[in-house]
Amino acid sequence: MGTKMEIEHSHLLINNLNLHIAQIGKDELGTVVFLHGFPEIWYSWRHQMVAVAEAGYRAIAPDWRGYGLSDQPQDPENASREHLISDLLGILDALSIPKTFLVAKDFGSYPAYLFALLYPDRICGVVSIGMPYLPVPSSYDLLPEGFYIKRWQVNYKIGSLLPDVLEPGRAEADFSRFDVKRVVRTIYILFSKSDIPIAPEGKEIMDLADLSTPLPEWFSEEDLSMYASLYQKNGFTYPLQIPYRVRSIKETNLPSDRTIRVPVLLIQGEKDYVYKLPGRYEAIKEGIMKDYVPNLEISFIPEGCHFAQEQFPDQVNQLITGFLKAHPVNN
Repeated sequence: MGTKMEIEHSHLLINNLNLHIAQIGKDELGTVVFLHGFPEIWYSWRHQMVAVAEAGYRAIAPDWRGYGLSDQPQDPENASREHLISDLLGILDALSIPKTFLVAKDFGSYPAYLFALLYPDRICGVVSIGMPYLPVPSSYDLLPEGFYIKRWQVNYKIGSLLPDVLEPGRAEADFSRFDVKRVVRTIYILFSKSDIPIAPEGKEIMDLADLSTPLPEWFSEEDLSMYASLYQKNGFTYPLQIPYRVRSIKETNLPSDRTIRVPVLLIQGEKDYVYKLPGRYEAIKEGIMKDYVPNLEISFIPEGCHFAQEQFPDQVNQLITGFLKAHPVNN
């Protein structure tokens, strides 16, 4: 064996922001870009990056704008999904990557799917962990007021004279009672369960776990410290904007045909609470997603939770590398 490969870190100036990029491996067989969710960072893909690098690919994991070691935009209230697409395109262009695989999870899957829709010639295939492609919007109306997404969508307007000035919302008020490490700890505990996080009346989301609740066995104190140290830099206000409060991409900016033509692998943990959200089960089990993604494979991980790539890294790595090998870049 030669020397062990190490993950390297750099910054790229993209759309006037310094975006942090972690990377490892040589692109003998192609490049794989990993897109994280909330409350995640590049580090969420540590197991997968090494596995695809050892399989002969270049692995790149950016911190999204406002996350981890990437710059925070000055105007969080103007955050939009278009920015994520634009950042991703900027990263590929800056690194001279003509065509890539995208591996994404949680809200990171939305820009991955949209990128495949808008720039199919730049994409070899998409792997999504736990997030089906659903061009038909689903509603959360039937979920109670204490549903975490409803809580975290709340921003407070300051005064009627300044209708567009936002002050930090309910989540920030909830989170600010604790240090960053405790917030990340609580979210990892709640999001790794199979039940949808819902706060009862009079309680906040952070009240749903206390310090006596153990971390998931696959998530160490060292892992927690790594996440916490990176959230210290930017806090949570911008990260909350991106999945929970951003404007959706304007219909006019999307093609009328919403079919994704590139190959897609959906890795679905069957204990992922997101699986219980409206429309998700139907999209997967009743074939709705297949209508929009003709070249679709679905692999189930029976005990997989929302963080399947950290919980069962070997299984997820095998599924990803198998998919990469089945769709060579030069095809």
